[in-house]
Amino acid sequence: MEFNKIIELLGYTIPSLITGAVAYYFFLNHTNNEERKIKLSILKENQKQSLPIRLQAYERMALFLERINPSKLVLRITSVNNDKNAYAQSLINTVEQEFEHNLAQQIYISDECWSVIMAAKNATIYLIKKTAEEENFTNAQELREAIIKRILSDAAPSATALTYIKDEVRNFI
Repeated sequence: MEFNKIIELLGYTIPSLITGAVAYYFFLNHTNNEERKIKLSILKENQKQSLPIRLQAYERMALFLERINPSKLVLRITSVNNDKNAYAQSLINTVEQEFEHNLAQQIYISDECWSVIMAAKNATIYLIKKTAEEENFTNAQELREAIIKRILSDAAPSATALTYIKDEVRNFI
């Protein structure tokens, strides 16, 4: 008789344990799904808030690249005393100041994009220095003309970086 009671008890217990295990599995699955939905909702909300900030950073860096474009830079910055070395240094200082003014934007843009922007800035400075080192220029006006001629024959470094920025913005919008 004792054995029959154990079998009867197991007859009630085993289905209860199976039902409990299935209920636990479904409850755990439901909880995980709800957690994922909440995380996705928070992520979407964060993206809504950060997208305008990121776009503004890309806009500012595009403006920076436009401002350091050598052909526009030499038109905006004039020589005070017509000394080519002083003028070249003035152009380089302007590029550096523009860069420092926009330095904080790097936290909102990708590392690859920031590297491209840095390369464009450095290439622009190099272009100005290399052109100024040429012996056949004696004054700032000749240096300005030489920089413009060099940009007309080759693309400005900032133009390449600007294209990269445009592509990157298209990809995340």
